[in-house]
Amino acid sequence: MSLLAKVCGLALAEDAAFAASEGADLLGFVSHSRSPRHCQNLSLAAPFLDRAVLVMVAERAETVLAAARRHGFQKVQPYLPAVTREAGIHRLHEAGLFVLLPWADEPGQIPVPADLYLWEPSATVTGVAGGSGQGHAMAFPPPGDFLLAGGLDASNLRDRVMSLPPALRARLRGVDAASRLEATPGRKDPAKVAAFIRMAHELESA
Repeated sequence: MSLLAKVCGLALAEDAAFAASEGADLLGFVSHSRSPRHCQNLSLAAPFLDRAVLVMVAERAETVLAAARRHGFQKVQPYLPAVTREAGIHRLHEAGLFVLLPWADEPGQIPVPADLYLWEPSATVTGVAGGSGQGHAMAFPPPGDFLLAGGLDASNLRDRVMSLPPALRARLRGVDAASRLEATPGRKDPAKVAAFIRMAHELESA
């Protein structure tokens, strides 16, 4: 089975349309005003709701749920405070949403159930929640099937995937990229997007 390709940080209609036309399996739209990839108009996701993911930093799950309902998202990638994450994810599941749960590469996390995990660098290392363009040591894997994220593009994707131990590759379902697919912050480079999607689809999960 080929890997899923998630193109994240889509803030412009033309970038979303291009990624979709190239066969991206998941499209990430960020709702976080401090991010250079903040999507000011989440209705840009409307033509792609079967594969659109609402990526949101929030204090409460209800904020994520309200935004998802307002714009029709069926999938969410919520960044919630550690103390409320477990209850918040349960609330989002209860509401019928597919949860792609961010899983930082750091020890000591509570194994919160999710539909899929996003294995990414720790914010304590990068200084930001989510896309930083930096890789991670792949030392603390999530408790279930996951997408691999962190400093990925077509140039390093194969090596990063093949460096996973067989037991982890068996749980790898896809890959995620954002900042390294850009021409400038918030604007995608079509050639980089196309190459990333093509490379992801050439690779297979174990």
